[in-house]
Order: sequence, then structure tokens, then C-alpha cells
Amino acid sequence: MTVELAEFIPLLPEIFLLAMASIILIVDLFLTDSNRHLSYLLSLGALLATGLLTYVLAPSEPQVVLSGTFVSDSMSMVLKEFIYLVTAAVFIYSRQYLQDRALFKGEFFVLGLFAVLGMMVMASAHNMLSLFLGLELLSLALYAMVAMDRDSPIATEAAMKYFVLGAMASGLLLYGMSMIYGATGSLDLKEISEAIAISAGDDLVLLLGVVFIVVGLAFKLGAVPFHMWVPDVYDGAPTAMTLFIGTAPKLAGFAMIMRLLIDGLGGLHAQWEDLLIILAVLSLAIGNIVAIAQTSMKRMLAYSTIAHMGFLFLGILSGSPTGYSASMFYTIAYAIMGLGGFGMILLLSRAGFEADKLDDFKGLNDRSPWFAAIMLILMVSMAGVPPMLGFYAKLAVLEAVVDAGHTWLAVVAVVFSVIGAFYYLRVIKLMYMDAPEDSTPLRARMEMRAALSVNGLAVLLLGIFPGGLLAMCIGALG
Repeated sequence: MTVELAEFIPLLPEIFLLAMASIILIVDLFLTDSNRHLSYLLSLGALLATGLLTYVLAPSEPQVVLSGTFVSDSMSMVLKEFIYLVTAAVFIYSRQYLQDRALFKGEFFVLGLFAVLGMMVMASAHNMLSLFLGLELLSLALYAMVAMDRDSPIATEAAMKYFVLGAMASGLLLYGMSMIYGATGSLDLKEISEAIAISAGDDLVLLLGVVFIVVGLAFKLGAVPFHMWVPDVYDGAPTAMTLFIGTAPKLAGFAMIMRLLIDGLGGLHAQWEDLLIILAVLSLAIGNIVAIAQTSMKRMLAYSTIAHMGFLFLGILSGSPTGYSASMFYTIAYAIMGLGGFGMILLLSRAGFEADKLDDFKGLNDRSPWFAAIMLILMVSMAGVPPMLGFYAKLAVLEAVVDAGHTWLAVVAVVFSVIGAFYYLRVIKLMYMDAPEDSTPLRARMEMRAALSVNGLAVLLLGIFPGGLLAMCIGALG
């Protein structure tokens, strides 16, 4: 095998998924609405096969190919596997919801697969150019997904807000990258890191580039004060799209932070650490406090997401491998919990009815004790109560922050987490102590019931036995 062909072996999962997405796009053109489930099954099959291919091709040590633009390493492999898993769950959860609203079309699954491809490229980017291409592929797919319900003025408004603010974020990020390129003469993250080590990081252009990149990252992740799009997009988009936006892209966002700030700009840690402290504290404060005032479940979870991004930044700013692995653990935990939280909204929804208000969860225990218990597990975990997964995710981050000498930050995070526990516990109170306003039986497909049950139980079991997942994260970043 020639060297040129051998360089493409680490890219086989990406190439395969691209081919499958293109095939599904063409096959879907010839399907009637009654046969549309074939696109759904092919999409799940594509994710499964890509996951197996990624696992089989997992390298024992990092491989950098294509002139330094693409890296295959342990971190990218773990993140990709969870991206496939979360996306497959999104497809399963969304099926009934989309069918009830005449949105069960191949475009949803094809756009989802292209978004996954963008996330894969971001996870394996070793160059600012490849990172930006992956980010834009993801972003364009998400804009289109939010706007899929063309008859809904709310969804159209959400898509426009997402597009305009997303374009602004991309522009800021690109401007920062151009400054880094101007200061270092390279787009390769390793070469940038080496150039920063030589320059001692006192170049004004370099520092301005760091500011623009951090602001761009904060926009993309929805951190305060660049969070204004998150509640409107989460609330306005069809819940199936909100489910996708609120889960898998957070894993890609973590990869983007690691590649840019740690691999490329790690030598400027002292400079970007202060920026992340501001973003983390503001996100924890605004996210948790404003969530209390919400009556919409989707908006409440949107502000909850903003608060969780604060914890993600806390792990990164600690500047240690322990902090990075804790942050990765937290991101995976959040994706699993968010998947269940938005999945419960889909479970309670039906044709002509969106279960997106807090009052829609009243008396859930009377309607379905099992799924009330699943929601209880998810809410308690998000609040950070032991022995749930969310508790150990928060604990791992707080330990890393304290070890880095930022004890006051850990105290701030704990205070706002306690404040945030109120709105999670309020959902539990509505489910168990209030009379149901809607006594309609839950109507969901068996595969969704099974997947949502596994999702909830996984949060409980990974909380009781967190060692395996945490060890995986430590190994991925070792």
C-alpha cells in the first residue's frame, strides 16, 4: 500500500459516513411517506457501522495525517463514539414526534448525519482550517434542522436568530484564527504551540487573537454574555431538533476547546484563564438564577445548559490533565442527562400538543410511575445530588479547580449549584405532588420507551459506578 493511500486509513469512518449520508439522500428521493422508515433505519445502520469502524481503526498512539490537518487519537475516538451513541438516541426518540407533525422526512436524518460528520472533523482537527471546516459543516446542518418546520413562524424566527448569531460567532472565531496565523505564520496547532513557546506569548496580535477565539468559542457554546440565542433557539425549534442541538454538539464543542486552547494555545494559559473565569462565573450565575423564573421546560433546560457550560469551562481553566479529563467527563455526563431530559418532553408530546411547559409534567407519577421515576433520576442528577452521575461529574470538576488553587471558584460553583437545585426539584414536586392536568395515556413507540429507560438507568448506574467512565476520560487525555 502506498504512503498516500495509507494516510487515508484514519479517515475511513469520515469517508464512510459521508458516503452513507449521500446514499441516504439519494435513496430518500425515491421513497414514499409510507416507506420513509427506510431512511431512518439506514441512518441508524450508518451510525452503527461508523462506530464499529472507528473502534476497529482506533490507534495505539496518535496518528497525524494529511499534511498535519487531521489527527486520530484516543480523545477523538472516545468523543466520536459518544457522538454516534447520542445521535442514534436522538433519531430513536424523535421518530414518533416527527411522524405526528409530518416532519418525518429524510432531510432530518441526512442533516443529522452531516452534522455528525462535522463533529467528527472537529474532534480530529489538527489544523485551524480543518477545525473551522468541521464547525461550519455542523453549524449549517443545525441551521437547516431548526428551520425544517417551514409552516411554523416560531421555528423560522429561531432559525434566523441562530443563523445570524452563529454567523457572527464564526466571523469572530475566524478573525481570531487569522490573527493567530499572522502572529505565528502557521495554521497547524502544533506549530502554533511551538511558535508561542519561542515568542514567550507577549505579542499583542497573538493576545488579540486569543480574545477573539475565546469569544467565538463562548458564542458557539452559549456561555454568558454570549448566550442570547440559546433560550430562543431551544424554545422555538421543534423539540426533536432542540434535543439534537442540546446534546451531541456539546461533545464537539469540548473537542474544539481542547484543540484550540490546549493543543494550540496552551502556552498562553495565563492569558485565556482569566477570560474563562469570567465566562464560567457569569454562566453559572445567570444560567441558574434565570432558569428559576421559567415556565417553559425547554427554556428552563436552555438556561440549565448555560449553567452547565460554566462547569465545562471550570475544568478547562484549571490547566491540568486532571481538569481536562474532569471536563470531558462532565461534558459526556451532561450529554447523557440532556438526552434524557429533552427525551421526556418528546415522550409526553403528541400530535397537536407540545409538552414543553412545566405544568405539562404535573401528576406524571399518576400517569406513568416508571417514567416519573426516570425523570426523577434525570432531574436529581442534573441538580448534582449523589449518587447520580451529575454529582460525580461536578465533584470531579470541583476537585480539579481546588487543586489548581481556585478554591473561591469552587465555592461560587457550589453556591450557584445549590440555587439551581430549586428548579430541578420543582419538576419533581410537580410530578409527584400535583394533580395531572392531562390524563391522556402516554403514547410512544416501544423502542423509544426502551431507549429512554436505558438512558435514565445509565445515569443512575454510571453515578453508582463512575470509575469506568472517568478512567476512560483520563486514558483518552493521557
